[in-house]
Amino acid sequence: MALKPHIAYIVSHYPHKAFGHDGGLGTSVYNLVEKLKMLGNKVSVFVYSQKREFILEEDNVTIYSLTDSKASLFKFYFNRKKIEKFIKETISQKGIDILEAPDWTGITAFMNFKIPLVIRFHGSDAYFCHLEKRKQKPKNYWSEKLALKNAKGFIAPTTFAGELSRKIFKLKNDEVKTIHHGLELQNFTNDAPENFEKGMILYVGTIIRKKGVLELPDIFNKVRKNYPDAKLILIGSDAADIQTNSSSTWQLMQNQFEKDDLSNVEYLGKIPYNEVVGYIKKANVCVFPTFAETLGMVTIESMAMKKAVVNSNIGWSQEIIIDGESGYLVHPNDHDLYAERISELLQDESLCLKIGKQARKRVEAKFDINKLADENIEFYQKIINQYQKIL
Repeated sequence: MALKPHIAYIVSHYPHKAFGHDGGLGTSVYNLVEKLKMLGNKVSVFVYSQKREFILEEDNVTIYSLTDSKASLFKFYFNRKKIEKFIKETISQKGIDILEAPDWTGITAFMNFKIPLVIRFHGSDAYFCHLEKRKQKPKNYWSEKLALKNAKGFIAPTTFAGELSRKIFKLKNDEVKTIHHGLELQNFTNDAPENFEKGMILYVGTIIRKKGVLELPDIFNKVRKNYPDAKLILIGSDAADIQTNSSSTWQLMQNQFEKDDLSNVEYLGKIPYNEVVGYIKKANVCVFPTFAETLGMVTIESMAMKKAVVNSNIGWSQEIIIDGESGYLVHPNDHDLYAERISELLQDESLCLKIGKQARKRVEAKFDINKLADENIEFYQKIINQYQKIL
């Protein structure tokens, strides 16, 4: 084995220009990969369920775009076997030392490799179903559970996500290592935090029930009673709503806004990320009232840019923000308190700037990719060493 292990990742999305900057859970992986390659590690990234197949080689990183199996029956099985076959051939050719995959859908179910597999708890279907209190399809749970059986190690972005996943899947003696997702902090700077659009409230994320967006109409109505000039900007892809079978959650939101409030709401849809960063800089307050998350990348990105954030207070969030110091934590269902916190920040510029400054310090202390990359490498090396002793 090389002094620096060759690390490979399996992801369904990857925010590289070759894929149109489609992020998803791949954003945190991308941040880590970019740092690992700078540290001299060879990295392979297998991106599955893509429209076309190609191989892209960059400095220390090779990206493999994989299409789905063409099987009409048992596609979920044959697709996994196709991915497995390709990765096994690549492991043999490239000398990959360790492989990481996400928990979502149990993509590595039915796969077996001659190198150690690590599962990172980005958020399984079982995890989100538990948080949203909705029933999971038995096949999905079985697939995710089966994938975990072959893993030699587990990583979670928050202790909350790791412990809840352990409980859901009944993992008894397996270690779940908490390693936060990280940011390249130099890419998220704000040299003039005092320059912002007064009254602008920003939400960035998928327009979907589990992200708490259906709480925003009533919250915004209460904010405008205190601050009539408040404006709400929404950025992100629209999604269907499972509970109502509506094809558009944004349509559901529009129906819930008061008519006068809706004139102060702007939905921009999905926009290029460099434009998203610009909107974060312009925001007076950023809001993330989500019910289901493992960490929340856009929360820490906003904090890194010295923004005052009003965030959900559920589990994982308490590992990100110190309430009242580096942001505010409020349960999404508590509309009165949520609106009160937003209003306080809109009405008190010095408070807003103070919390934004503390937010930046918090991110520097806990989410610096330079420190977290070392933690990841140390964990991978530990798993590799343990695996070699067994052989």
